[in-house]
Amino acid sequence: MEGISESLGLTIGQLKAVQSVVLILLVVLLRWVVVRIIQHRIEDPEVWYRTRKISTYTATVIIAFVLLRIWLVDFDNFATFFGLLSAGVAIALSDVLKNLAGWVYILTRRPFRIGDRIEAGDFAGDVIDVRVFRFSMLEIGNWVHADQSTGRIIHVPNGIVFTLPVANFTEGFGFIWHEIPFLITFESDWKRAEAAFREVLAEVAPGITGKAAERIKATAREYRIKYTKLTPTVYVSVEDSGVLLTGRVLVAARQRRAVDQDIWKRLLDAIAADPSIELAYPTVRTVLQDPIRFSNPKAGSPVDPDSAD
Repeated sequence: MEGISESLGLTIGQLKAVQSVVLILLVVLLRWVVVRIIQHRIEDPEVWYRTRKISTYTATVIIAFVLLRIWLVDFDNFATFFGLLSAGVAIALSDVLKNLAGWVYILTRRPFRIGDRIEAGDFAGDVIDVRVFRFSMLEIGNWVHADQSTGRIIHVPNGIVFTLPVANFTEGFGFIWHEIPFLITFESDWKRAEAAFREVLAEVAPGITGKAAERIKATAREYRIKYTKLTPTVYVSVEDSGVLLTGRVLVAARQRRAVDQDIWKRLLDAIAADPSIELAYPTVRTVLQDPIRFSNPKAGSPVDPDSAD
């Protein structure tokens, strides 16, 4: 480099500046030519947009790499220079590398697959795509009740698998426990209500219970899923407004709302057919123990309603 600078009558710094300018111009020109060629051959706006972004990133990396090589002459050992550069890139692109590692983890360890229903962080949905840096879900829940779809697609960085728990609704077992609260008044016959509730759950549950038992046997080697009782049950407790009967039943992960509706329809029919069972709601009761007395503001003394003319 010293011989070139002397022959051109330039200092080392001036020569490096000239090399840097020429490099930048060549890379920018090359990128412009590539983009123009691609623009004439690709009509899809999405593909064109991605190609333009990739070409910009590639040109930036090339310019930064060569400029560092030109100006940092103290790093004659290229291996040392490349190691320091790699460390800097790793720090600057830590999130990108974490997402890349998350992609490898998803492909190898299979915490979920395309089609699984999962919950990751604050979002839940059905996995519809897995890419190098992120996976996509068709969102459920949020403002929509009972795990129904919202219609939104959520893009989640792959690195989330290392920082937050990921719950899989459909892997292995494929069923979840669903609870239905049924609040009746204190005056209702809670034993008859409990019997009616159990009967309704027994009508809905046989097919579900049989499928769940088969799935447990099929996945017993991979997951230690151990349920001693798969049949539905009813728990009894007392709340402020009445007696709470809580039904607990197994449902397929994507059928919670349908099963809930089926149970409530049957339960409402059972309530309508039995006058001894009434649904409870928040109420306020006032109990009077003494006779009611009215105060006469003019006389200044209370008046007994039984003695008034």
